[in-house]
Amino acid sequence: MNIPIITVGKLKEKYLKQGIDEYLKRLSAYAKVEIIEVPDEKAPEELSETEMLQVKQKEGERILAKINPDAHVIALAIEGKMKSSEELADTLDKLATYGKSKVAFVIGGSLGLSEDVLKRADEKLSFSKMTFPHQLMRLVLVEQVYRAFRIIKGAPYHK
Repeated sequence: MNIPIITVGKLKEKYLKQGIDEYLKRLSAYAKVEIIEVPDEKAPEELSETEMLQVKQKEGERILAKINPDAHVIALAIEGKMKSSEELADTLDKLATYGKSKVAFVIGGSLGLSEDVLKRADEKLSFSKMTFPHQLMRLVLVEQVYRAFRIIKGAPYHK
């Protein structure tokens, strides 16, 4: 399975990079997982509603340019469906079974995802009703993808 994780902005925190690198290394036994960073749109702290939409639109265009046309797209969004680790594993397993070898996860910037990206998504996934830093979500996501593959294989990692 080929899993690009398309995300907005550069990751600067060393501890997050180390955690992500560890899970990417572990995941290499199961799938080709790559992090694709698109530049975030520079914007002042205080934005009007129109300016926020413009920022999300520009970031969204960059995200959409990186999505393979035949990929199954899962967008991380607060309003998405919450799944257990087992349900995520089941989703990935079924996608592989039915020939969807490209599954793209999308993590938006600090303002979230544009409407165009959400429309392109085949499903929306929420990890919580809480808001998390998008950089931290990279680590949480790669850990959950790793956990999903361990569940699929019946390996002891998942408890």
